[in-house]
Amino acid sequence: MFESPPFWMYLVGFLLLLGPLVTLHELGHYLVARWFGVRSEAFSVGFGKEIAGYTDRHGTRWKLSALPLGGYVQFRGDMNPASIPDPNASVEHGSFQDAALWKRALIVAAGPVANLLITIAIFASLFAIYGKPSIVAAEDSRIIGQFSETSVAASAGMEIGDRIIAIDGVPVEDFDEIRGEIALYPSKDLIVTAMRDGVEREFSMTTERVEVSDSFGNTSVIGQIGVGPSDGEYVIEPVGVFESVPLALAHSWDVLEMMLTGLKQVVTGERSIKELGGPVKIAKYSGEQMSLGLVAFVNFAALISLNLAFINFLPIPALDGGHLAFYAAEAVRRKPVGPVATEWAYRTGIAVVLVFMVVVTVNDVTSLAFFGSLFGS
Repeated sequence: MFESPPFWMYLVGFLLLLGPLVTLHELGHYLVARWFGVRSEAFSVGFGKEIAGYTDRHGTRWKLSALPLGGYVQFRGDMNPASIPDPNASVEHGSFQDAALWKRALIVAAGPVANLLITIAIFASLFAIYGKPSIVAAEDSRIIGQFSETSVAASAGMEIGDRIIAIDGVPVEDFDEIRGEIALYPSKDLIVTAMRDGVEREFSMTTERVEVSDSFGNTSVIGQIGVGPSDGEYVIEPVGVFESVPLALAHSWDVLEMMLTGLKQVVTGERSIKELGGPVKIAKYSGEQMSLGLVAFVNFAALISLNLAFINFLPIPALDGGHLAFYAAEAVRRKPVGPVATEWAYRTGIAVVLVFMVVVTVNDVTSLAFFGSLFGS
């Protein structure tokens, strides 16, 4: 197990992670707005009281604010940094509300799209520079070579030498895919299809719920069936620049699917809400990944950037997805949603986001042994 990094590394890692990602997210909004002639009154990295800033020749106030948990662009005609339209403001040229509906939608979507592009760019760069991991004799890696002591696969009747070909009807090409199809689903009933002596057989089992720890003692819950491959060697294959982009897209999609599955499991009660991370846990992981080196930290930044894109596309008022939902309603109704309903929806959305932030932050602080040792020493 690795030694925990010094406390300053958590703070520096957090700032170096969220600062650029939030800035680029908001820059996406800002640049598309500028392209469409929408004026921006403020561009802030962080919330709350301004620490430093300046006003450019276009009248935009660029500032660094005290609370480094996000940022915003406030367009002309917005009532506040959450981009709630000001019902008392006149619709003037250059204001956000004066822009055509499709332009407003593109301006709002530009932020999370910027985070998606960052994720893909990072993954593509890592593939192009370092290559991609692959398995030699991938098909043989599907052959069971060993069982764990508590193997549910062995209990279900599987034997050494069985070749796994599908999980719940989904074909698998190598051991990584077998592990990936199972790890996300602890305590799940499933059917494993395997070939034995040229005959296809099906085995019903329930995945074992296993708690695993990483090198820093961070725990997570995964599903296992207790099998190991008989063959298959991991190697790093060189990747060309043009091949790296499709690989990055596929990898981003796989990670996004895992996020969606995890969120669904939290909502349905299959996983604890304590598995969700807030700003404290992000700071902890940032420091840990930074201590492992540049590649680990940059890879973690790509994952957080994808998380930001995903979260901001959720149809919650006050988030980008909430704005897009209102624009969709406006397109269907052929007129904007009323100002009273809009304001209450945004206030509710902000309240939901704040409550969620408080819950995950409390979970973070109470679950991290790091804080107990820090303040108990």
